[in-house]
Amino acid sequence: MKVEHIAIWVKDLEKMKAFYKKYFNVSSSDLYHNDKTGFSSYFLTFEEGSRIELTTKKHLANRVPESLGYAHIAIAVGDNKAVDTYAQKFVQDDFPLLNGPRTTGDGYYEAVIQDPEGNLIELMSE
Repeated sequence: MKVEHIAIWVKDLEKMKAFYKKYFNVSSSDLYHNDKTGFSSYFLTFEEGSRIELTTKKHLANRVPESLGYAHIAIAVGDNKAVDTYAQKFVQDDFPLLNGPRTTGDGYYEAVIQDPEGNLIELMSE
C-alpha cells in the first residue's frame, strides 16, 4: 500500500498551484471543475511520483490553527544544505520561517515554512 495523494483545501487555486510549481517543480493536471457542486481541483505531481490535490469550492469556512486533523506535509528536498537553501529562499521571498533549520529531537534535519494560505510545510533532508 501507499498514500496515493493528499488533498489541501485552498481559497486561491491558481496562486497555490503557482507556488508549488515554482518551489517544488511539480507538474499540474488540467483544472477539474464540477459546475453542479462548485468544486474545482488540480493534481500536482512531484518528480518522484507523490501527489497533492489542491481543492476548492464556494463557501469554504476558515479553519482554526492547531485544530484536530492534518498538521503539515513534509517534503524531502535533499541533504541538510538543500534544507538550508530552501529555507533561505522562502525567507527571501517573504514566506514565514516558523522553525529551523535544525536537527529535531528525533533526529530529522528540517525547517518549517508556511505556504501562501498558511498551510505548514516541513522541508526535510532525505
